[in-house]
Amino acid sequence: MSFFESLVVLLLVAIVLLQVSRRTAIPYPTMLAGAGVVVALIPGTPAIGLEGHTALALFLAPVLADAAFDFPLAAIRTLWRQLLALAVVAVLLTTAVVAWIGWAFAGLPIAAAIALGAIVAPPDAAAATSILRSATLPRRTVEVLTGESLLNDASALLIFSAAVAIQSQGGIGGGLGLQLSLAVPGGIALGLASGWLFRQIMPFTRNSLGGNLLEFVNAYLLWFIAERLHLSAVLAVVAMAMYMANVPAVQQAPRHRVQSFAVWSAAVFLLNVLAFLLMGMQAREIVGAMSPGELGEALRFAGIVVAAVIMTRLGWVLAYNRLAARFGWLRGKAPAASVKQGLLVGWCGMRGLVSLAAAFALPADFPQRDLIVLAAFSVVLATLVFQGLTLAPLIRLLGMQDSSERAREFVAARCALADVALAAVAGAKGRVADETRRQLEIDRAAADEGEGHKEFVARRRLKLAAIAAQRDKLQALRDDETIGEDVYQALQEELDWRELAMLPEGGRTMEEG
Repeated sequence: MSFFESLVVLLLVAIVLLQVSRRTAIPYPTMLAGAGVVVALIPGTPAIGLEGHTALALFLAPVLADAAFDFPLAAIRTLWRQLLALAVVAVLLTTAVVAWIGWAFAGLPIAAAIALGAIVAPPDAAAATSILRSATLPRRTVEVLTGESLLNDASALLIFSAAVAIQSQGGIGGGLGLQLSLAVPGGIALGLASGWLFRQIMPFTRNSLGGNLLEFVNAYLLWFIAERLHLSAVLAVVAMAMYMANVPAVQQAPRHRVQSFAVWSAAVFLLNVLAFLLMGMQAREIVGAMSPGELGEALRFAGIVVAAVIMTRLGWVLAYNRLAARFGWLRGKAPAASVKQGLLVGWCGMRGLVSLAAAFALPADFPQRDLIVLAAFSVVLATLVFQGLTLAPLIRLLGMQDSSERAREFVAARCALADVALAAVAGAKGRVADETRRQLEIDRAAADEGEGHKEFVARRRLKLAAIAAQRDKLQALRDDETIGEDVYQALQEELDWRELAMLPEGGRTMEEG
């Protein structure tokens, strides 16, 4: 089969597995990565390579941009200490522990051992967000994990780049030191500048499909420019997306926002599916490069690395939380985390695309490259499968499945919105004003009492019945050619929006898979 034919078949396999994932407790990254290994080991299966630098840009740039756009800036101001502890300190600790193991057990040169540590140190953004989306957790816990996944890639890739450069050049020079010192502030500055520039272009592309396409091009182009300038591409993309989401002058029109969110959700989901499936398929290339004896030794070493990665993160999170509970300056305004929260955050350390892509990006003549790649793949697969499969049972065991906080926030926000809406039309007079106020009063009562409010339910039933009748009539008008296809689609979209506005909350969301 050609590459394109193989890709279509793989997507079909992924769709089937996604349906299984929806109906079981198995997170889809776990299932797809495992399935990729199985597919790769089938004789005759075409090999689909994963080139490191290309994979990082292709899969990571839009995933980071999407997650950063949705991440609240206020959470960084509140949780920056916790994020620093995970995104920087935890990465440094994991790198140091794994580097010592690589030096002591595999005889790796120090720089190469540090490169291995940096490769397996950062939990994956796509894995964390996709698995956490299937569970209802306390908001602060989700914000900490999501924020960590946005920032830890930057620190890990910075260490990785430095280690590879030192190993290749035989030492660190003034030029390399200057380059590393500018990577973080330069990446953030570049991202903010890109966000400002994009804001100037947005009025010309708003409410167009070209505007949606430009959003993706902007993320990729920014990544490439940051890499060429030897700046942190991760921080550049994250800074740009947060700027776009939080600067008032960049607010989008409702129609553009709905279209953009729909496009990004579908595109990022597709990239995640392909990334996890292709990750698993790299098993053949990794294993095939080793003799049986080398493979056995490498797997034993990889097992030690896997255990070290999991235990280092878990130990550090629990230790930091206890220190933060004792010393308030370590947690700031955030409440002290419980032991249960520490166990959960410590266990949410699934590695993914960043680790594997960084391993494949190693130069061909890098010391013991095959051993490092196999260790990285083992960490990715073990954490995705072992931690991914046990995460949901752990959440239930700890009693962390909490939907009440989200429900309370919904009620409070809906009541507040209904109150200001009523206040806005309080002085208006006339029949239309009275009818509008009556509709808003029904919405206010439903916000307070729930969507089971008697008058709210009756209004929903009547409006949905009217919309169903309008759909039938619209179809008939098209069938007898009273209206053309363009008019039909425009009016159908209007009916879709009206129906969506009237549906219960569960009917307005899409499921992954």
